[in-house]
Amino acid sequence: MNRYPVWKYILIVLALLMGALYTAPNYFVESPALQVTTGKTTLKITSDTAAKVESVLKAAGIASDGVGTEGAGSTASVRARFLNTDAQFKAKLALEKSLNADPADPDYIVTVNLVKNTPKWMQVLGAKPMNLGLDLRGGVHFLLQVDTAATAENKIKGIQSSVRSQLREKSILHSGISRIGNTVEIKCKDAAIRDAAMAVLRAGSNDLNFAEATDGTDLKLVVTLKPEALKRSVEEGVKQNIATLSKRINELGVSEPIIQQQGLDRIVVQLPGVQDVAHAKDIIGRTATLELRMVDDTVVRGTEMTATIPFNSELFPNTPNGPMVISKDVILSGEYISSAVASFDQHQQPAVSIDLNGDGGRKMHEATRERIGKNMAILLKEKGKYSVLSAPTIQSELGSSFQITNMGSAEKSTELALLLRSGALSAPMEFIEERVIGPQLGAENINKGLYSTVYGFVAIAIFMIIYYHLFGFFSVMALAANLLFLLGLLSVTGVTLTLPGIAAIALALGMAIDANVLINERIREELRSGNSPQASIAAGFDRAWATILDSNVTTLIVGIALWVFGSGPIRGFAVVHCLGIMTSMFSAVFVSRGVVNLWYGRKKKLAGVSIGTVWTPGIAATK
Repeated sequence: MNRYPVWKYILIVLALLMGALYTAPNYFVESPALQVTTGKTTLKITSDTAAKVESVLKAAGIASDGVGTEGAGSTASVRARFLNTDAQFKAKLALEKSLNADPADPDYIVTVNLVKNTPKWMQVLGAKPMNLGLDLRGGVHFLLQVDTAATAENKIKGIQSSVRSQLREKSILHSGISRIGNTVEIKCKDAAIRDAAMAVLRAGSNDLNFAEATDGTDLKLVVTLKPEALKRSVEEGVKQNIATLSKRINELGVSEPIIQQQGLDRIVVQLPGVQDVAHAKDIIGRTATLELRMVDDTVVRGTEMTATIPFNSELFPNTPNGPMVISKDVILSGEYISSAVASFDQHQQPAVSIDLNGDGGRKMHEATRERIGKNMAILLKEKGKYSVLSAPTIQSELGSSFQITNMGSAEKSTELALLLRSGALSAPMEFIEERVIGPQLGAENINKGLYSTVYGFVAIAIFMIIYYHLFGFFSVMALAANLLFLLGLLSVTGVTLTLPGIAAIALALGMAIDANVLINERIREELRSGNSPQASIAAGFDRAWATILDSNVTTLIVGIALWVFGSGPIRGFAVVHCLGIMTSMFSAVFVSRGVVNLWYGRKKKLAGVSIGTVWTPGIAATK
């Protein structure tokens, strides 16, 4: 009646072993370490970088506890461990001096970090410590604001370029187009030309306002951006910036950064475990903006360094293809790129396939229709400086989907695709607030949370053993298993634990023991009814299951609602709460019954069970 098949005991043992395995990394101490990441988007981390770091440390006579690469692609980094903090800071100075020729414009960023000493065999199995939130681990908090003025300026640049191409397409002979502040002015010789230009531009976009003006003998058409269009551009820019920042911040080695929008034009960035504010600001601030411009073909190739540079162009002396003169008019910026993937062209040569959104496809079509055979430059702007990534030749009229060919190697095409996807910051931002939470405060919060959980567990254990005797001890064993399962799940799933999460753990303990109380009371009721001990155990577990399921499902629904509609700490609480409900149902019913069956199920003739005082009306209490 009360015997588990062997496979169920094997399942319980495996679950306990897995819980112990994935909880274990949290008990290892942290070692001082350095993380080396690329300081420029055009550079990348390879195994050669790790070898260079190792050679620098050996030359400086600094002993390390291991140097290796971690991650891949844009998230790759070199991690060096050290035995003490003295060696860590000496190594930081040596690496910064040796790896960077220009300290003002570093090629590599060296960041102070702490890493768990988790054994490699555990890491191979995916066992890793829990991610701790800002309130537990310490770190930095930034509040960034999108520069709406710069966003408007970038938008007006695009409008200027679009106006010029649209009027050229319709053969409207204007007397000049200029940008004055946040307006684009079109000079016209007469009212007919001005009206024709207005009709063409009005048909091309609903985001523009038009006004008529005069300039001496010339008539002017003043084009401005509608306020609602600017607001929409800022909103879209914030969303794209959040996606871009999440990729760039990986360079800091932050396992669970929090990046979310606040209000219309602000972004909150929280980096748990990061204490070096200067480096964090540098990495965030250097996120690149992307621009596509035409190479000025009025300057003969080979004479760029000596020729007169046209007013609307600028000279780039250092590009992959030598000196180039490039137009200042921006055809496309990164906000229009929806996808960029490394691929191969029709000749099976490396290329980059690019997909644009609807507006971007129209702009590209207009810009390239009459420029087949000419070169288009792809520029990346970092720290206020432009660098030319590539200058491919336009092979045919381009639209929403096209390829960049002549990449030379698959490695270069992969790198360019990555830059096009994640390197573009559509709207400039500035830091308006920063806070640093020290690790001491985080350690204090951890201790308080740990003590509250431990003391709560001990109090529950004492009460259960006193009130339910041996069955209370079985309930405590199930409660301990529940805590082990929950910690293991939090570690393996990578959930960030915060103070609200610790509160959810304490709540999970209370809910788990509540299920055991229901089971024990059901067994007592069966004993009061005169059933045999074995029958009472079986009926108690079976009849308590429906009540346990109902109560946990309803609570789980509330937890899911908190996760769906909440944000920040509320979602953190909800995740731990939902995981705790699932582990408590498994441990309170499956594990608890397994222990009871193991102890009592082997006895054929069972005279009684140790479940505390069984009160029967009108009859003396029995134990």
